[in-house]
Amino acid sequence: MTKTSPHLQSSLSTPQLMRLVIFACIPATVAMTMLYGMGTLVNLALATIGALFAEAVILALRGRPLRSALQDYSAVLTAVLLALAIPPFAAWWLPFFGAIIAIVFAKQLFGGLGMNPFNPAMVAYVVLLISFPLAMSSWPEAQQLSSAIPNEVALAAIFGGQSIDGYTAATPLDIVRNLQGQTYTEAVASNLELARGKVAGYASEIINVAFLMGGLYLLKRKLFSWHAPVAMLISLGLMALVFWTGDGSDSRGSPLFHWFSGATMMGAFFIITDPVSGATSNRGRFIFGALVGVMIYLIRAFGNYPDGVAFAVLIANLAAPFIDYYTVPRSYGREKATSIIAKESD
Repeated sequence: MTKTSPHLQSSLSTPQLMRLVIFACIPATVAMTMLYGMGTLVNLALATIGALFAEAVILALRGRPLRSALQDYSAVLTAVLLALAIPPFAAWWLPFFGAIIAIVFAKQLFGGLGMNPFNPAMVAYVVLLISFPLAMSSWPEAQQLSSAIPNEVALAAIFGGQSIDGYTAATPLDIVRNLQGQTYTEAVASNLELARGKVAGYASEIINVAFLMGGLYLLKRKLFSWHAPVAMLISLGLMALVFWTGDGSDSRGSPLFHWFSGATMMGAFFIITDPVSGATSNRGRFIFGALVGVMIYLIRAFGNYPDGVAFAVLIANLAAPFIDYYTVPRSYGREKATSIIAKESD
């Protein structure tokens, strides 16, 4: 008997579910590899090794069976999501130790799969971002926009700690946050990434479309409901529309810009749909997703970090029990839901 979440209404086993989500990450992995080269694949390998190592060590210390836990693919999925969020050509220890942080402190510390109140990949990402902000924000230009990074330079950056500043560039979110008197049109004209894109920058659009494709596949397979992703995208779009000033120098980007930049689609379909750290009822999931969308925009527009998806998710994770408390579904045979508050007041 399973006492804790995830409670998915599916005939698939946990390993099968995890494998499907990993499979859905393939389009984004291919896109990032084509755009940035081998760095993405190295991140994936290092994060996976770190996650499996940490999972095995902690399970051994807890006296738990190793084989079944390691074969449920949950540690691998955490590693994949973290690796795809870390800039390619980051130093090798960032994805490796980041995955260890995710497994040890955000998963096993709370009891393992189904017990974690926070999304493990996002916990590790935030720890790395706060601790090493420069390394975690140094994204290279897409190879289609500049000369490809030579393999020897890439390996020196990953394993030798050498800088690749000559190959890095500001992301579209960074550019829009720091227009510095320029109009949006002038910023687009002076930046090849934005100029080659349609709404949010060349590489950003491709990666977000790839995550969207994977997310729609999972939605079609009914691995999660539509409520959280749709609510997140609607609330993010509405916030962007309210504060959007068109081409002005104080423009913070259109709804399309925010939908297809940063980690928006990854967050919408692969992070907030986590059945463990999110809300449980459909109404709760809608509120949860809407909260994430609002927080993403507020952090992007007024905070100190250009993206904000990870911080928004962790804030919503904190609020998930509160949301569940007030969105308890109606019990079968009752005319309306009976909340815990009502029971305690009787």
